Amino acid sequence: MSMENNENTYDFIVTGAGSAGCAITGRLSENGKYRVLLLEAGPPDSNMWIHIPLGYTRTYTDPRVNWMFESEPTPELNNRTLYQPRGKTLGGTSSINGTVYMRGTFADYNDWRQRGCEGWDWDNVLPFFKKAQHNERGGNEFHGTGGPLRVSDFPRDLPLFKALIDAAQEAGIPYNPDFNGAQQEGVGFYQFTTSGRRRWSSARAYLKDAKARPNLTIITEAHATRVLMEEGRAVGVEYRTPAGLQQARARREVVVSGGAFGSPHLLLLSGIGPAAHLQAMGVPVTHDLPSVGMNLQDHYNTYLVYKMQGVETLNQLAHSWPKKIAAFLEYQMFKTGPLTNTGIAVGALVRTDPRFEQPDMQINMSYWSTNQRTRDGLVPHKYPGITISPVHLRPEGRGHVKLKSPDPFAQPSIQFEFLKTEYDVQAILEGMRISRKIASQPALKDFVVEEMMPGAQVTSDADMLEDVRQRSVANFHPVGTCRMGHGADAVVDPRLRVHGVRGLRVADASIMPSIIAGNTNAPSIMIGEKCAAMILEDAA
Repeated sequence: MSMENNENTYDFIVTGAGSAGCAITGRLSENGKYRVLLLEAGPPDSNMWIHIPLGYTRTYTDPRVNWMFESEPTPELNNRTLYQPRGKTLGGTSSINGTVYMRGTFADYNDWRQRGCEGWDWDNVLPFFKKAQHNERGGNEFHGTGGPLRVSDFPRDLPLFKALIDAAQEAGIPYNPDFNGAQQEGVGFYQFTTSGRRRWSSARAYLKDAKARPNLTIITEAHATRVLMEEGRAVGVEYRTPAGLQQARARREVVVSGGAFGSPHLLLLSGIGPAAHLQAMGVPVTHDLPSVGMNLQDHYNTYLVYKMQGVETLNQLAHSWPKKIAAFLEYQMFKTGPLTNTGIAVGALVRTDPRFEQPDMQINMSYWSTNQRTRDGLVPHKYPGITISPVHLRPEGRGHVKLKSPDPFAQPSIQFEFLKTEYDVQAILEGMRISRKIASQPALKDFVVEEMMPGAQVTSDADMLEDVRQRSVANFHPVGTCRMGHGADAVVDPRLRVHGVRGLRVADASIMPSIIAGNTNAPSIMIGEKCAAMILEDAA
C-alpha cells in the first residue's frame, strides 16, 4: 500500500493533548480538509474528579492521570526535590490544575517581540486570547465571546472573600475588577476555566465536539517515544500503546505539544538536542540543537498559613466524612457548595519595588491550608485555616530538562535554579512582608487567630530566608525549555518551527522565551490557537 493511502498516514500529527495540543488539534481538524492524529499518553478524561473543580485535590497525586514528576535536588532550597504534578490525560494539566484564568501583562508579550519573536507582541496575541474565549461577562476590548474556552466568575458572597479584598485595600493595594483587562496590578477576584460549576479543560473546549469529525483520530494511552526523522525532516511519530509499538506517518508536519517537560524530553529522545548530552546518553544524534531543554523557568512561591475563627474553611471539609458526603451530594444534585471551586478565589498582583513598571509578585489567597503538598498527597491542617501565598513571577534563575536515560518511559531530569540572584531573594522576602501586611489589617481581625506558618517568631531576613529555603516550592508553571527566537539559544523560530528540522514544530509553554506574569494555562491555549493559525496559513 502506498504511503498516501496508508491508514496510518495523516497530514498532521500532534503529540500531547494538553492545553495547547487540544487547541491545535481542534483548529487543524475543523475545516475537514486535513487528516489529523492526536496522540495522548494518558487515558480519556473520564475520571469523575477531573470535572469537579475541587477534584484537583484528588488528581494531584493520582498516577492514572498525573505524570507525578519530581525534580532533581534544588541547591538553594536546601537540596530538596520539588514535586511536579503534570496532567496525563486528555486536556493535560488543564484537566488537573487550579483553573485560574490569567494572561500576564501586555509588557510580557511586547518583551517577547523585543527578543526577536516577531508576531508575538500584545497586539498580535490578544486576538487569539479572544478567539479562544467565551467569557460569561461578555465581550469587550479584552475579552471574547463565542469561543470554545468557557471563562467564568466564582460566587463571591463568602464574608471571608470580602474581608480579604478589604484587607488588601487597607494594606494599600488598589481594587482591580479584571486582572485580564486594562491593567494587572491590584487586588480582586480571579476568573476560572469553568462553566456551570464544572471544569472547562482544553479537551472539553476543543475536543468534545471535534471527536466526531471523520478526519480526526484521537488515540489515548499512546506514549510518543520518538519523532521519526528522514533526511533532516520529521516524517512521523513512534508511540507505544497497550498493543505494542506503533508508527504513524505525517505528510505535512509533526507538532510536539508535551509541555515544558515533555516536549524537550521527546526531542532529546529523537536525537534533537545538545550533541554531547545525547552521546553521553547513548542516543544517536539526528540534529545538534544545543538549547533543547535549557532555559527552564517557573514561578516559585512560599506560603503563610493563618489559623481562623468564625469561618468555615475547606480544612474542616477535608477532615469530616459527613461534611464530605454532604458536599458531594450537594454538588451532584444542585452544582452548589464547596466542590464547585478550587478554594482559590482572591488574589493580588503587586510590585516588590515601587521602581518597577509591572507587578512581579502574585499573592494567592486560599480558604484552605496544608501541612504537606508532596507526591504523597495534600494534607490539610486540622484547624480552620487560610493560606496567603506570595508567588514570584519574574525569577532570574534558569534551569534545564535533560535525559536521565535513553528509555522513553524514564522520567526526565528536571533541574530548577531558584534563589540564584539577590533580586530573587529580596523579591520573595518582600512578598512575605506584603502577605503579612494584608493579614494584619482590621478587615481580618475578627477572623485571624494567629500565623501558624512560618509563625510570628520568624521575623529577621535571615530567618525568613531560611524558611523560604525549607518550604518554598515551584509553582507548577514551567516554561521556556524549547525557547522561541533566533540564534544559538533558540529551539524554534517565531512560527514555532524547530530550527534546522523540516516538518517539525513545538507549541506549548516550552516555547516562551521568558515566563509571563501569571498562571500559564491561558497563554498555553493562546499559543495553541496561534500555532494552528500559522500552520493553516503555511499549508494554504
